[in-house]
Amino acid sequence: MKGNANIIRPYYSEKCPVIKALEILGGKWRLAIIWELSHYKSLRYNELKRHIDGITNIMLTRSLQVLEQHHLINRTDYGQIPPHVEYSITADCQALLPALEIINEWGKTRIEVHRAQS
Repeated sequence: MKGNANIIRPYYSEKCPVIKALEILGGKWRLAIIWELSHYKSLRYNELKRHIDGITNIMLTRSLQVLEQHHLINRTDYGQIPPHVEYSITADCQALLPALEIINEWGKTRIEVHRAQS
């Protein structure tokens, strides 16, 4: 075969918005953090950690840093001793919540299917 006429190109590319979104939101804990914060005006670090079962301090800290870098959460440091820092979601993150609601409903369905099969 000559030329590139029959080459199958992948559906996604470097500039695919889905891939970009998954780069930002990927990782085990980022969506869980966003989901938890979405239910509160703000949470302190230890409160958030208590709400997310199984997350380590290192993973919570790293995930919060990435989400803050992408302007999905706000970190408010009150400059007190002992430290008083609160986290909340941004307006950009609010726009993501309808998609998370859909994922939440899909997850509930998967749980029910799994229970029925057990």
